[in-house]
Amino acid sequence: MGNQQAMMRQAQAMMKKMQKAQDELAAKTVTGSAGGGMVEAVVNGAGEFQSITINPDAVDPDDVEMLQDMVVAACNEAVRASKELEGEMMGGIAGGLGLPPGLL
Repeated sequence: MGNQQAMMRQAQAMMKKMQKAQDELAAKTVTGSAGGGMVEAVVNGAGEFQSITINPDAVDPDDVEMLQDMVVAACNEAVRASKELEGEMMGGIAGGLGLPPGLL
């Protein structure tokens, strides 16, 4: 019975660590850019977009498709950076659970 209680305490402590790491992750931001910085997307560690900035020089009414491509590229880069940050912050906790990275 004592072994089960110890496991429960360990599980509760790990849950607290996970919640704290998730809160910290949501407070951090990463930036993705495209077109030499003409378009920037900011995403928090939870993968939520915070902002998109488009340099006015990137707006060419005759080539809207290029601007659209830059927005998509910047967003994809920001999401990748967000996932990488999540992996770094949550990886140690997941390792303690014996779960593969990215499962949380």
